[in-house]
Amino acid sequence: MFELTRSQKEVQKAAREFAKGEFDKDQAIELEKTNQFPAKIWKKAADLGFIGIHFPEEFSGGGLGLVENCLVAEEFCRKDSTTGLALTNAALGGECLADFGSGELGEKYLPPVAEGEILCAGAFCDPGAHAAWPNTDTLAIEAGTDFVLTGEKCYVINGVTAGFFIVLCQTDPAARPAKSLSLLLVESGSPGLMIESQGRTLGMGMSSLAMVRFQDVTVPRTNLVGKRGKGFTLYERYLNAKRITASAQALGIAQGAFDRALAYVKQREQFDRKIAQFEVTQHKLADMAVQIELARSITYRAAAEYDSSGKDAALPAMARVATGRAAFAVTDEAIQLFGGYGYMTEQEVERFYRDAKALELFGSGGSHRKKVISKSLLGRLS
Repeated sequence: MFELTRSQKEVQKAAREFAKGEFDKDQAIELEKTNQFPAKIWKKAADLGFIGIHFPEEFSGGGLGLVENCLVAEEFCRKDSTTGLALTNAALGGECLADFGSGELGEKYLPPVAEGEILCAGAFCDPGAHAAWPNTDTLAIEAGTDFVLTGEKCYVINGVTAGFFIVLCQTDPAARPAKSLSLLLVESGSPGLMIESQGRTLGMGMSSLAMVRFQDVTVPRTNLVGKRGKGFTLYERYLNAKRITASAQALGIAQGAFDRALAYVKQREQFDRKIAQFEVTQHKLADMAVQIELARSITYRAAAEYDSSGKDAALPAMARVATGRAAFAVTDEAIQLFGGYGYMTEQEVERFYRDAKALELFGSGGSHRKKVISKSLLGRLS
């Protein structure tokens, strides 16, 4: 059974207290409404070491593990789902650089991320790519000491304002798909790089979403992240970590919606009784609590396993499936418990519901997660 250490509990407490002191409900509603990133809170979070807490210390990170990063993600999203998602996605893609990049790349690009000076973004998904995974039409052709990059990526979180992108692309088209891919770091502002906002989304309303196009973008060979031709393997490992972090975000969203529903039913009266006194309400709360505890158990078990070895791909996928279901089910039930008030913006649960759905949609698709799980169960089939 997984248990938090004393130092991990201190991280959890610090994250909870920061969110309690800095997250403002009215401000969150306004920022979400106007699709603005919570820049002031982000900077404060970075100053206290919450952004990049899992980056190495030499890159201005906290030198801690994925468990600690998950504790921060859960507490932030529990206090406010949209603010929490924006802050804990601020370093999105930076893990590739921290784990696989050269020391020179890490020293140059990661400290500004950890210190809250720039956002980073992972540009991994081609339009329609899931149908032909792991294929990508984004192509990097070798040209002397550089690569020339052409293609496009969609649904890039932080894409509108990111300082750099980690891009999954083909560098050896003649090789089989899993051996043809590499990761490249592309700076924002590079000639030929075009960024277009994809507009507002159902949830995640403080984070930008972009279509990123590369038209003969020159990228130095020194910006290769990891070894050439290992992009698929590296991305799969990054995806395992991202699934676990996203599971913690979903867990926080579920817990936050539950907290609000629990407080509401204790004070709301119907037929001269608190609605918490009705058995049907009690049963709903019990079911919600069970789903949350199961989600928490698998999420932190997956994070601890990743920190110790990182070899299990099935457990992160299982955590992602379980927490996605729990977050959506719990937020949906929270709205039902609020009744008509659940649709009102000031009650927050409608936003938690929307963020739960957005979180479920972004990242690798549900079919790919189940493919990872089934592969671990069945092994190689002829």
